[in-house]
Amino acid sequence: MIDVQNQADSRNVPLAKVGVKGLEYPIRVLDKVNHIQHTAARVDLYADLPRHFKGTHMSRFIEIFHRYREDLSMPRFLEMLGRIRGDLEAESAFGSMTFPYFMEKNAPVSGLPGMMSYECRYQGWVRSAREPVNRGAEAPAGAGRRHFTVSVSVPVTTVCPCSRAISDRGAHNQRGMVRVEVELGPFFWIEDIIALVEKAASSPVYSILKREDEKFVTEHAYDNPKFVEDLVRDVYIELKGMNTFPRFSVEAENFESIHNHSAFAFAEYDKEAGYE
Repeated sequence: MIDVQNQADSRNVPLAKVGVKGLEYPIRVLDKVNHIQHTAARVDLYADLPRHFKGTHMSRFIEIFHRYREDLSMPRFLEMLGRIRGDLEAESAFGSMTFPYFMEKNAPVSGLPGMMSYECRYQGWVRSAREPVNRGAEAPAGAGRRHFTVSVSVPVTTVCPCSRAISDRGAHNQRGMVRVEVELGPFFWIEDIIALVEKAASSPVYSILKREDEKFVTEHAYDNPKFVEDLVRDVYIELKGMNTFPRFSVEAENFESIHNHSAFAFAEYDKEAGYE
């Protein structure tokens, strides 16, 4: 049959990205406790399209992803993008995969188990040796031919230090969200990043709490007040101390209980560029 996508195009306009967006698919990822975790992902997969091709082969993105879905560990994600680039004869391939990562967490006093969900994202790209390093907005300073980041969003509780210091009764507290994004260096577990963030907060968040647990969490948070700035700085220091990631960023958003807006803080580290 006629392959329309491979026909020549005379408009002389290269496309930086073409592909599939919003693909929803069951996947398997590594799990520190259970070895393998079944979850579902929302996936974007792209490749560049040279000026002389009319279109790309959209079905090949799905075909390749389907082959890799049973083992989407971090290195395998980059391997999959390399296969996409090669099969489509592209200079670059890009991918983003967002999925809920589940962990069983016991309540702090009663010990009752419950499942917590954390939003994770894999994002990466691979380029051929022929492609200029400075091509595309995705390439950070000093990046090579392969780039991969993992982000984890962790819900936490924070108690306001100012409110605690000036109030005769109690202090305002709120749920917040901390998002850590790291560039892949040596292997690491998602669970370890989650534990690091929760330790830096006034208190972790739980899916199930009995009365004795609620008392403990409330008092523990009150004894550990944190501004959003404190939260970002404490997570930053712990990540840097791991000496594992060449680049990372930390952001925190507190959904304020006494304001109609959020409080926000952000910091980033880049070992190669020399800024932090």
